[in-house]
Amino acid sequence: MIEKFLEGNKRFIAEDFKKDYDHYQKLARGQSPTALWIGCSDSRVNPERVAGAKMGEIFVHRNIGNIAPENDLNFATVLEYAVKHLKVQDIVVYGHSDCGAMKALDKGAQGDEYVPQWLKNAEGVVDKANAVIRSPSTPGQEKERMRLIEYENIKLQMEHLRSYNLVKEAEIEGRIALHGLYYDLETGELKKIA
Repeated sequence: MIEKFLEGNKRFIAEDFKKDYDHYQKLARGQSPTALWIGCSDSRVNPERVAGAKMGEIFVHRNIGNIAPENDLNFATVLEYAVKHLKVQDIVVYGHSDCGAMKALDKGAQGDEYVPQWLKNAEGVVDKANAVIRSPSTPGQEKERMRLIEYENIKLQMEHLRSYNLVKEAEIEGRIALHGLYYDLETGELKKIA
C-alpha cells in the first residue's frame, strides 16, 4: 500500500507541484493559513479537498469526532499556535454525516478502552437530539436524529472553543470568527450550521 502512496507522490510532483512551483517554494519558507480547521479523522472528509483549498490555506487539527476538548494540552497547543502565532482569522469546527464517533456516543463503544473516555468531550449532545426525536420510528427519522447529534456536537465544540481565554478575547476583539460547518457525504455539500 505504501508503494501506491509513493507513486501518488510522483504524480503530485508532476501534475501539481511543478505546475505551481512558486506557490510551493513560498510554502517551503513558511506558512500563513487563514483558518484553523478542527475536523474528524474520518478518511472520507479531507478538509482541503472538500473546501477546495490550496495547500497552505488551512491549519488542520483532526481527531475522532471533531472534538475541541477543554483542558487538553495537545489541543490547547494547536489552538494557541494558530491564534497567537499564525494569526488565523477563522476557526472552523467541521462535522460530517455518518460519523462513527457520534454513532459510538449514541450507542456506546463496547469493547473500546479509549473511545468512551474521549467521547466524554461530547456529553449532552445525545440528550439534545432526544429532545427533538427521542424514539425514531422510520429510517428517515433515525437519519435525522443522527444528523441532530452531529449538529449538536459541532455547536458544543464551538462552546468548548470559547472556554479558552485566547479564543474568547480574539473573538471579542474581532480578530477571529468561529464557524460550524457540516459535510454531507451523500451529496458532497459543505454548509454552515452555526
